[in-house]
This record gives sequence, structure tokens and C-alpha cells, in this order.
Amino acid sequence: QVQLVESGGGLVQAGGSLNVSCVASGIYLSITIMAWYRQVPGKQRELVAKITQGGRTTKYADPVKGRFTISRDNAKNTVYLQMDSLKPEDTADYYCAAYRPGQLMDAATVPLYWGQGTQVTVSS
Repeated sequence: QVQLVESGGGLVQAGGSLNVSCVASGIYLSITIMAWYRQVPGKQRELVAKITQGGRTTKYADPVKGRFTISRDNAKNTVYLQMDSLKPEDTADYYCAAYRPGQLMDAATVPLYWGQGTQVTVSS
């Protein structure tokens, strides 16, 4: 059974930083592209960042480029999202996502597994 468990969300002032983590179990993380998504109530869930199996290639949504950094430690079965220079518009529920193991970056468009989400609130 695959489980993705996020942690590290919370309340932070604008301009501050947060690091959210996702611990995966029941999945071969080393062959799985991972991602972070976010969702605001009433809006569609959107991709924030994606990282290849070995961590060499990352992709970011335009609104977070230069401010967020996705990384992974396969030995710890963990994926991270470092969020700096946070803005009120970054307020959302952040979800860890795993694609089908073995998929390449271009084919990894729809996650197969989701975490339960962690709330990030940025006050102005």
C-alpha cells in the first residue's frame, strides 16, 4: 500500500520561508518522478514543482520559479519543497504526488498517488 505523508506546513508571514516534507512508503521512490501540487478552495489543483528520479531535473510553475526548490533524498524516501520569499498568494493546501514508477518526465502528467495535504498560510 502506497502512502505519502506530508508535514511542515503552517502559518508564516509574507517574505518568510517554510520547508515541507513528504515521506513515501510502499513505493520504489528511486524510480518514481515526484511532485508537489497546491490547491486553493474552489480552484483546480495546480502543479508547483516536479523532480526526476535521481533529482537531476526539476520543473517549476512560473509563479514559484526562483523562490521554491524541490529536492529529494531517496535513501530517506523523502521529497522536500523549500519555499522562500513566500507571498500571500502562495496560501494553499500543498500535496505530495507520485507518478507511475518508471515513467519518464514527459509522460508523467497525471499522478498515480497523492498525499493527504498540508496547509500553508502566508499572512500579509
